[in-house]
Amino acid sequence: MATHKSMDECLGRCESAIEYAQQQYEESAKQEHYNTEGYTEALMRLENSYNELTMMNNSANEQQRDELDRMKVRVQDLQHAMVIRRR
Repeated sequence: MATHKSMDECLGRCESAIEYAQQQYEESAKQEHYNTEGYTEALMRLENSYNELTMMNNSANEQQRDELDRMKVRVQDLQHAMVIRRR
């Protein structure tokens, strides 16, 4: 079972990545493709978050898995929106 502290830290990092990505997404809407570095960094942070959630899932109990899965959906939704915007 994942510890409460490790879950909180993981979810906190994911939340931070989501917030950063949302800022970059909104900035991109204003500037179009002038913010390439920040946008790419945001996508990388989201991917790292998704991978961390997947690894954390291996040591989580059922309740924790549910919370991790909900966070994974949030991360994926934002990733997809950002990739579609870049096309």
